[in-house]
Amino acid sequence: MSAEFGGRSGLQGKLTQWLRAGRRPKETAGDGDREALLLAAADAGLPLAPAAHPAGYRCSCERVGCPTPARHPVSFAWQTQSTTDRAQIERWVRHQPQANFITATGMVHDVLDVPLDAGRRAVERLLADGVEVGPVAESDDGRMLFFTLTRGTPEDEDEWWPCELDCHPETMDEHPGLRWHCRGSYVLMPPARLPGEEQGVRWVRGPEHPLPDPLSLLEALTEACARYAGEADHAGAAWPLRH
Repeated sequence: MSAEFGGRSGLQGKLTQWLRAGRRPKETAGDGDREALLLAAADAGLPLAPAAHPAGYRCSCERVGCPTPARHPVSFAWQTQSTTDRAQIERWVRHQPQANFITATGMVHDVLDVPLDAGRRAVERLLADGVEVGPVAESDDGRMLFFTLTRGTPEDEDEWWPCELDCHPETMDEHPGLRWHCRGSYVLMPPARLPGEEQGVRWVRGPEHPLPDPLSLLEALTEACARYAGEADHAGAAWPLRH
């Protein structure tokens, strides 16, 4: 159900070659595979809700100028609607065969969302250090998603990094660095389709892998994002990061 990165010894394998070369393994999920992947995510405790889907190069919501085509929930009640109930998810999949699905973060899991190149670098470092990476997905819009345990609600709110500061989907293009999707946010759940030919979101490591503590990944991810931003600045592009 996923292509696995493997442990320290797997760094010389085919997937590491892919990471170094910048190639992506493509998944072609049929309806049965898609349903199985979504149910596997629900079995892992990741709550799901229906989302919009591509309608050609536009969004199925038919909103003129939709800021996040095929990337947003179909219901304003997505936070309460999100569920891990297999029967409900099966009904959604069968009655809405074109729908993408989102997973609501901050309940069971958070998602650390980074530029794809930065994420690949971080994965190599983490695996080399023997760190358990957990589920990882990648998107053809240039992002890599690291699924982690949620940090919940810390006692000291001043030390918390709320996703509202930099992770609203409507402002995602303004913040190409690290986004921490926690309570009040969501991401597309693989497999998902994006507008354009063969564009989508897919698992690289599936939801069968245990969710790690986000802090075990954070240093490698922030350093990789800083390096990515520095290279972009050097190339003449300004890539703002949260300080």
